[in-house]
Amino acid sequence: MSTAQFLYSYARPYRVKILLAVIFMLASSGLNTLPPLLFKYVVDDVLISRNIFILNVICVCVIVIFGLKAVTMYLQRYCMNEAGQGVVMDIRNALYDHMMRMKLGYIYSSRTGDLMSRITGDAATLQNIVTSTFIDMMFNLITFLGMLAFIIYINWKLTSLIVIVLPFVGLLLSFAGKKLRVAGHNVQEHLADITATAQEAFSAVRVVRSFANEDAEMERFREAGRGNYAALLQAVSVQGILAGVIEVFLIVALAVVFRVGGMSVIDGELTPGELISFTGYIAFMVQPIRSVMNQMSYIQTGIASAERIQSILAVPVEEDTSGHEHIPVTGAITFRNVSFSYDAQEILHGVSLEVNAGGKIAIVGPTGSGKSTIADLIPRFYEPSSGEILIDGRNIHDFGLKDLRRQIGIVPQECVLMRGSIAFNIAYGMSDIDMVKVRQAAEIADISAFIESLPEGYDTVVGERGVTLSGGQRQRIAIARAVIRDPRILILDEATSSLDTASEQAVQKALNQAMKGRTSIIIAHRLSTIRNADMIYVLSEGKFIEAGTHEQLLLTGGLYADLYGNM
Repeated sequence: MSTAQFLYSYARPYRVKILLAVIFMLASSGLNTLPPLLFKYVVDDVLISRNIFILNVICVCVIVIFGLKAVTMYLQRYCMNEAGQGVVMDIRNALYDHMMRMKLGYIYSSRTGDLMSRITGDAATLQNIVTSTFIDMMFNLITFLGMLAFIIYINWKLTSLIVIVLPFVGLLLSFAGKKLRVAGHNVQEHLADITATAQEAFSAVRVVRSFANEDAEMERFREAGRGNYAALLQAVSVQGILAGVIEVFLIVALAVVFRVGGMSVIDGELTPGELISFTGYIAFMVQPIRSVMNQMSYIQTGIASAERIQSILAVPVEEDTSGHEHIPVTGAITFRNVSFSYDAQEILHGVSLEVNAGGKIAIVGPTGSGKSTIADLIPRFYEPSSGEILIDGRNIHDFGLKDLRRQIGIVPQECVLMRGSIAFNIAYGMSDIDMVKVRQAAEIADISAFIESLPEGYDTVVGERGVTLSGGQRQRIAIARAVIRDPRILILDEATSSLDTASEQAVQKALNQAMKGRTSIIIAHRLSTIRNADMIYVLSEGKFIEAGTHEQLLLTGGLYADLYGNM
């Protein structure tokens, strides 16, 4: 889809406002072409013929023309901004919605700052183009064409001398447009790099400071800034050369007009007023052309931003092919010969397992063996390359994505809380905050006493990412968030691995309470937390190499016994 088609698809709901803006723009640009024509009458009918009535008429015409121009320009800008802001708001909303539904593999492989720059930087650039730059460019272009029509009306022979220059101007515009688009892409890419670099540094500010790496991060930021600086200079250079060359063309044309037009006045073929009006138009035409040159650079940058937005909208999203509204689950899970590959690298190789409804299994193994991948396959964060996953004997593709995920509670290793109240975070994803359910979930997570001890209780606002709470407190809020919907399946993905011993004991107590009556899958790093699992699966290099209870696996003396012995 071309940029024009892309913008038109979002502009259709606002076509009436855009049409009004175009009508007012035509009116204002038409009025803008009239003043030089008055020069003819000032010279021929006032200065030469000394006609006072014509002088009065011209004075009134000037006031009316510029008064109407002010009104039509205001209406044009108001209508275009109303339409343009709506178009860009819809594009930004569509972009954000698409990003929320993109496959996790793409999101995890992308820099967060780069994705954010599409919503902020690229959308803002597009907003400026749609609401002001484009309409200004059209205004100046139509003004130029109107003035061209008037000089043809005044004297077509003189106009032909000007028209000879236009093909060369057109070729220059075409050549410069391609250069400016490339420069625009570079500017936006480097701007995204600046955003991504800053976002990464601020997200990991504790890591940066703990390694005393502020100077290196500053150098990374400077390097990104230098790239953006060079790209901007390239765009300015092309724009400046183009404007200068075209202005020289026009000045040469103006000199020719003075020479030929002056001789025509001497020979009586042209009146002095017509020559002054003609040269006035030529001088006035320089400004619209110069403005078009400047706006072309912005337009090309806007096209580059639109293409960057389109590239994200073209990324595949999660597909929900199920036609079912709601299928309640009891929680029996089966993996049948499941394999999974990511970027041509096979992570899981023919994995099979069984979990009865209400059962509790654990998956252990060395770092990088694929434990978390198994957990991610159940709620369909990823799709298996082969094999099938069943819940209650039904393929997980039979369930609607949202319906499936609402029946699965997940407690991740790193608990990220949203900025907002504790109640909001516990009830996150629910349409309404039911305080009865919030308190019940907090009781299960063994965090209610702490919350109620706070001055504002459940209304206490946590900082961004929950940094105002301790790791154990955040983790127990995550448990409450996972169980508030009373899910039948609970996935604990190394939920205590980042906690100290005291916090781990408190969180483990909450987890034991949360797992009661639910099918539980525990991805464990600390093996002391899984002794009571019904079955423990040992994963190594993407394959299950052992399975049994804690006691059985210790007796076999395999990898599990080694891992347990090295705790």
